[in-house]
Amino acid sequence: MTTETDVPRSQDRDHRALRLVLLLLTLLVGLLITAAAVYVARVHPSLAQPLGVGAAVMSALAAIASVVARTIRR
Repeated sequence: MTTETDVPRSQDRDHRALRLVLLLLTLLVGLLITAAAVYVARVHPSLAQPLGVGAAVMSALAAIASVVARTIRR
């Protein structure tokens, strides 16, 4: 009799769905933060160039998201 050890359990599927929802929620929050930073930079141009601020914020959020994703996978 053979048993398959590669068959995912239902609990793993639940966690996969939760991870996907968490990732999408994080992406949404990141986009909102970026939009807010670009808006503030456009309203007060002396602070920074709007696209530069947006790129800097997105880069920082991408780095944080990658650290969180690595931590969740372990």
